[in-house]
Formats: sequence, structure tokens, C-alpha cells
Amino acid sequence: MLRYGILVAILLPLVPVRLHAADTPSETARGDRLRDAYFRHQTRMIADADLADIKTRADWEKKRPEYRRQFLDMLGLWPLPPRTDLHATITGKVETDLFTVEKLHFQSSPGLYVTANLYVPKRAKLPAPAILYVCGHANTVIDKVSYGSKVNYQHHPAWFAEHGYVCLILDTLELGEIPGEHHGTYRRGMWWWQALGYTPAGIECWNAMRALNYLETRKEVDAKRIGVTGRSGGGATSWWIAAADDRPQCIVPVAGIADLYSHVVEGVAPRFRQGVISGHCDCMYFVNTYRWDFGRVMALCAPRPLLLGNSDTDDIFPVAGYWRPAAKAKRIYELYDAADHFALMETKGPHKDTPELRLGAYRWMNRWLKNDTGAVSERNVPRPTPQQLKVFDRLPADAINATVHESFHKPARIELPHAPAVAREWWKGRAPELMEQLRSRVFHGWPDNPPPLNTRLAQDVKHNGLRLRAYDFVSEDQVELRFWLLTAENVEKPTLLVLNALDGPGWQEWIADLGPAFKEALQLSAEPKLDEARFAQNLKTLQFHQWGFAAVTPRGIGPTRWSEVSPFDGKPAGQQIRRRFALLGQTLDGQRVWDVRRALSCLRTLPDLKDVPLWLQGKNDMAGIVLYAALFEPDVARLDLWHPPASHRQGPIFLNVLRVLDMPQAVALSFPRTVRLYVKDDAEAKAWQWPMQLQKALAQDHLQIRQVGE
Repeated sequence: MLRYGILVAILLPLVPVRLHAADTPSETARGDRLRDAYFRHQTRMIADADLADIKTRADWEKKRPEYRRQFLDMLGLWPLPPRTDLHATITGKVETDLFTVEKLHFQSSPGLYVTANLYVPKRAKLPAPAILYVCGHANTVIDKVSYGSKVNYQHHPAWFAEHGYVCLILDTLELGEIPGEHHGTYRRGMWWWQALGYTPAGIECWNAMRALNYLETRKEVDAKRIGVTGRSGGGATSWWIAAADDRPQCIVPVAGIADLYSHVVEGVAPRFRQGVISGHCDCMYFVNTYRWDFGRVMALCAPRPLLLGNSDTDDIFPVAGYWRPAAKAKRIYELYDAADHFALMETKGPHKDTPELRLGAYRWMNRWLKNDTGAVSERNVPRPTPQQLKVFDRLPADAINATVHESFHKPARIELPHAPAVAREWWKGRAPELMEQLRSRVFHGWPDNPPPLNTRLAQDVKHNGLRLRAYDFVSEDQVELRFWLLTAENVEKPTLLVLNALDGPGWQEWIADLGPAFKEALQLSAEPKLDEARFAQNLKTLQFHQWGFAAVTPRGIGPTRWSEVSPFDGKPAGQQIRRRFALLGQTLDGQRVWDVRRALSCLRTLPDLKDVPLWLQGKNDMAGIVLYAALFEPDVARLDLWHPPASHRQGPIFLNVLRVLDMPQAVALSFPRTVRLYVKDDAEAKAWQWPMQLQKALAQDHLQIRQVGE
């Protein structure tokens, strides 16, 4: 029943984990409904709050600097990285009748190479207006050699150069000549990106900002007349650079934005009925620490001329998804008496680079950068080959593009002072600072005004000397959970209460050890198999010690478990569910911490448990979840943590947490509570030396590490 619980810690040998059949579809249907209702409610809350407090231009201008800072922070660019030497290098040129193409690369940061082509007009009056064209996801690969996305999008810079613009077109991080990574959470299982606050959108934005630095060095460029445009992934990067940097004076993002409702809740095409996020890689999103909707990104462009382009049957950027934020952004433009600076261009067609979208972008740039309102057209002429546009003959050995996600952000390093007296004073001031950062940067997505707990008894079952009470409660709006209280039947008030937060395997063990007599209280449709020997052993122990054991399954586990595959495409749904939480400024693990906190609050409302000592425990990632729950619940007297990960790199995953601290420091924050940490060997114990050294400096004995094997 409580295999890694206090019974095991004191009395019982370890027993092997028993795996049971997965929940039936009827059981997951309830979890799916609750999850989807939660996502709808959260996106509505964020959408309703987005720019709602901006009534006047003065309101906006007062808040705009902080919004810019928040945006840069969510891209991982605050404070801005050093603007190191670009080491810009031209590796060759391609000559045409109307323009020259310079093949070049620069380093936006040391070792982070950006491959690009610069189109320089031959018949323009110089200095000329310039366009930064940021590519989408359309790489050209021939015989396993990458030529970058700049090849597929070359008709854009060619048109601009033919019509008197200097145009710099950039490859993306992932689909350039030196491949990087856009799919860390989409398909690679790199959930630590969320813990580190990393997004490749930040890299794309930084590369674009440094590209502007490069354009400013060119004598052919009028730095006061720079526009930025791109489509799809490049449309998103157009938003990022325009919102982050005031230098682009004309902006045309094409097919690159939709609001949270479209991303998280509902698309149009059947495969995106649960949100278009499953159609987008990680470069399409900032880390939504401050719970923004995308209208605020648009608004940061005001009052500069902004044309939003999209097609009316684009299934990953649906019509309603860009109309809603556009309406909010337009209101900010109106506060500047600049309504004509904002327009929405909607053309017929799917998610495709159509002539209509290109011509609209050309007209907008001409109007605002050249004061030219004449008609525009495209010529179908031969273009340079991929081989002609390739920048590198041989890729540089010092390039970090493939692993930049490992180094672009550094995890927090908290050095413990060596002198005990210094360490004591240092920790006295440092601990409150860390707790504040956890509240503001890591768990900012927790409710400011949580609903009433509404704790109510759902079942009270007695069987063969055991009594199980099931209580329903409200964790958040649209999140109703259940916890259970187990005692011997003759125990009115326990001498000790231990709350177990259960993961999936822990839930299976819990229901198997209780058996079919408690089926309804456990909200099961199938009868679990009873281990009679363990049932008798647990009964004897609970009667002798008069303890009480509680259990809670946070959202997505046990009775609220959701489907493991999408009903629309049959693909695993778990990673897209976890990505949805991040778009809401949360993580699934972070909200599970909240669920455990609420279960603790419920227990304290029960009259039978008043003044009963309360212990808390969990295993593996759930050990980390209960640890953080205890940090915010001061009446937890003891923690039993079984095989917790030594770093948030492995889990549990909380937004930005590695920018603040790691698991060893979180254990130290739990002092002066008693902590029992169970590990398998000396190597695992060594990972926890930081809190052991701190408690030695504090001359206290809060933490004990015990080896218990696997």
C-alpha cells in the first residue's frame, strides 16, 4: 500500500514495484474533460486580462518599458547578451544584372554562426532602405548537404534588391547550413528547456538583432529605413525582433501568429481540434512566464507601420486566431492616432507562400520606407542555384549551433561560503530571496485568488478493520480532485498523519493494496486485485500505531488520468499536453505542486486531524513535487523523499527553476523541517552534499540521508 511510505522507512523491507493494467477509456475520459475545461478557462482568463488595463496612451507608455523587459526576459534575452564582435565574413559573391548577392556569415555570439545572403542593388540611390528577411521552415538539402532556408525564400530578397532595397536574408538556427535544434520539447524530450527558461525563439530573435547590427555597418544601408518581414517561422521571428527592438521601422509578419486560444484549445482542421500547438516547433513560442496573450506582442510594435498577413484557410494560423489579438493591438495604434499604421492582409489560400501575400508585403514596404504607393508585380526570372548561394565550403569546427541550447543560458550557481559564521548570515538573507524568486518567476502561474476548497466527504467505507474516507476538493477553477484518508476502523483521531503524493505507479500500488472493497471510493470501473498478505500487514500496523495515511493523486494521475494518445491523429498526446501548460506560464509539475498544497489545506480543515503532526512524502519526481509543496506549507513537520532527482535537469520540471536554484538548494530551503532522503548508493548520496554542508554550518541536524537500494 505505502511501499515507499513511513511504514517502509521504519518497519518493512522494500518490495518490488508491481505494474498493473492501464486505466480504461471510461476512466481517462473524465480526466480529458477536466483537462480541456481547465485549458479553456485559463486561456480565457489570460485573454481577458491582455491589455485590458490600458485605457489611454499614457497608460500604455507608462507600462511599455516593463512589458519590453518582460518580453526580453521571456525570450531569455534579459539582460541582453554582450554584443561581441560579429566577425562578419564574406565568402563569395554572385553577380546578376540587377544586384549582387554576397555570401556571408557572422557570429551573433562567440561560436554561434549565422549564415546569410546580402542582396545589394546595382541601380539604387545609396544609402538605400534595407529589409531584414527572416526565413521560415523550408530548408534545401541536396545529397545530405544543407543549403539553408535562404535558398527557398530567395525570391523575396531578389525582388527587394531589384526594386532598390538592400536585403539581408538569414537562415534559421535549425534549418541553416549548420543545423541546430528547434524541437527540444516538441519531439526530443528536452523538458529541461522549460526548467532553464530556454526557447529557440530567443536565439532567432538574437540572431536578427545582431543582423541589424551588421546592416548598420554597411554604407549602402539607410539605418533609419529598415523593415523586417518573414513568413511562417519567419513570421514569428518578425514579431519577436519587432517587439524586442525599435530599429525595424516597418514590419510585415506573414503567417506567424495566433492567440493562445487557437494554440491551446481549438484549431480548425481536425488534426488541430485540441489546439494548433501540435503543428508548431518550439521557436514559435516565448517562455510565457508573465502569462501574456499574443496581442501584447503586436502592441509592442506600435506605432510603427505593421501589416499582418495571413491566408484564410491556413490550418496552423487560423483566421479567428489572428483576428482576436489584432483587434487588441489596433486599439493601441488608435491611442497614437495611428490607425492607418496597422492593417490586416487576409488572402485566399492555405499555409503557403503565395504571390498575393508577397505583393502585399512589397506594397507595404514601398509605402512606408520609400513613400511609393504605386502598383507592384513580380517577374518570373532565373535565380541563383543552391550551390551558388552556399556560404561555407567547410563548416567551422568551433560552431556551437547544434548545442547552443546547452550554453545560451547558464543554470544558477549558488556557492556556499566556506566559513560557517559567514554561511549562517549569508543563508539568513539568501533563503528569503530564493523564495521570492520561486514565487515570481517559477510559480507565477499559480492562482492569485484561488477558489474555496469546498472539501466534502464523497465516500466512507469500512472493510475488515480498515476505514477509507474519500474527499473531493477544488484545487483550481475547473480542477476537482480527490484525496483519501486511511485509518484503522477503531481509530478516531490518528497520532500521526502522513500524506503520500502518488505518481502513476504509486497509484497502481495503492489501489491494488486496498482491493475491490474500496473500488467506488477509488473511482474505479474495474476491480483491482487484492494482495491479502499486504492488506493484513497494513491493518496490523495501522491498528498498533494508530496512524493515519492520506493519499492524493495530482491532476493527470489516478481518477483524473488523461488519454495517452490524441483522439485525432493517434499520436502520443503527453508532450503536447505538457507544452500547453508552458504556454499558460505554468508546467504540469508546477501545477501538481499546487494540487498537493491544496490537499494539505483540505486535511487541515478536518476536525479529526486538528493538531495531528503532519508528514509528507513522495517518490522520484513526486518527491520533488512534495518538497516544493512543503516550502509553501509551513505546518509540514517532516519530509520523506524517496530517490528524488538530484537536478531539475531530470525533473520535476518547473518553469525557469534552474535560473533560480536546483534541487539541493530546495532541500535546504525546507529547513528547519526534518528531511529524510532515501538513496540507492554513495554516488546518489554525494549529489546532496550542498544541503549537508549548509546544515553543518548551521550547527543543526535537519537532513539525514539513508541508503535503501533501488
